[in-house]
Amino acid sequence: MKDKNNENKADPCLPGGLVPAEQWTLPQTSVRRSLKDAIGHALKQLQAEVSQAEEPFESMDELPELSSAQRKRLAPEPDYSDQATAIACGLERARTEGSLSREVAFLVAPPFSGVQQALARFPEPGQSGSIESGGEEWAIISPPDALSFDDHEANEWWDRQDLSRPWVIPELADFWLRRLSGLALVKELFRRIANGDTGVGIVGCSSWCWRYWGHYLENAQMSPWTPGPMDAERLGAWFTYLALGSGKSTVIARMTGDGYYVLPLAETDENEKDKDSKKRKYSNFLRDLAATSRGNPGVALAIWQRSLRARPDDDTKLEDADEKTEKQSQTADCWVVPLERLSLPTMPQSKESVTGFVLHGLLLHNGLDMASLEVVTGVSTYELSLVLSRLKRAELVVWEQSDERWRVTPIGYPTVRRHLQSWGFPVDQF
Repeated sequence: MKDKNNENKADPCLPGGLVPAEQWTLPQTSVRRSLKDAIGHALKQLQAEVSQAEEPFESMDELPELSSAQRKRLAPEPDYSDQATAIACGLERARTEGSLSREVAFLVAPPFSGVQQALARFPEPGQSGSIESGGEEWAIISPPDALSFDDHEANEWWDRQDLSRPWVIPELADFWLRRLSGLALVKELFRRIANGDTGVGIVGCSSWCWRYWGHYLENAQMSPWTPGPMDAERLGAWFTYLALGSGKSTVIARMTGDGYYVLPLAETDENEKDKDSKKRKYSNFLRDLAATSRGNPGVALAIWQRSLRARPDDDTKLEDADEKTEKQSQTADCWVVPLERLSLPTMPQSKESVTGFVLHGLLLHNGLDMASLEVVTGVSTYELSLVLSRLKRAELVVWEQSDERWRVTPIGYPTVRRHLQSWGFPVDQF
């Protein structure tokens, strides 16, 4: 049996492994796709100026979107516990190789990368793949209900936290608000980490939060790590893993227009190619999806889910698949709508400054409730309600009942990021 720690970069739930943040690179796209994106974006915005109504979806054929059962089988949400173990393996590997020497490891990643969810399920030391912690369980440090502290109060709050054993902060963005009295907790944490007063720990941090706090860390040399970007090959392997778990069978996905293959991935080794694979013509869909999503797995998955189509009679086949043996299971076929034919969110016309402040605030803080959003933006509750309503109708934000916060949607994130950058807001490196 192969050592999983040595296989981290090939782990199907974290195909890119962990890399130093400065080594992260944007997935490439084809010249053809780049030109299409530029022209398509301009046309969509011109249309939005005429009408703020959401553009209806125009399918290439009559195949319906996936049913809930089909989506659960073909494009389910990832198991973040598995991802937690893969992250633990990656950190242990980095420590063993000497590329991670600090007791506190920083994991910086864009929204929807799954790092926050994975760290919230971080494995116990006795589990396979957990990093060295002296045999103690990892403590999850949760933020206080209120974030307004002076320096003395922040010091006392951290004194009450048990940092004597290994600890994890799933998302640093939850520990501050962009106001003078909302900065003390994070500043005190950075001071303690720099002084070596925190022991072994892991800090997960949204890339937007990290962008804001970077100037506090210029001399601290925190050297954050991040999941490797999802290129076409990694996306294909990940989608197959999500659909079939261990990948024991084959998922066949083909384009609706020309029938070109998306999955299974093309075999690069000429000696390993079977007779059928040599006859297949492959689409550039995964490459273009990797570029559109900027290698972000959560964004790519949201677009992938929307792009998939299947026949209605495939629903029963998928529901019964788990009751069959491996040999009896039928191959699950699905069809993929080209990116340019998908109805993806566009930015509604409104006051750029107000809309930008709202969206930037939501990304900085990993989502906010209405009261906190009013504090960090300076926008009245009345105007916030109007802006959020428009953004919700455009699928750019969503109200999450579980923690009562407004958040940017994964499928709307590329549009949000692009517009914030065009409006002059500071954006993350990812």
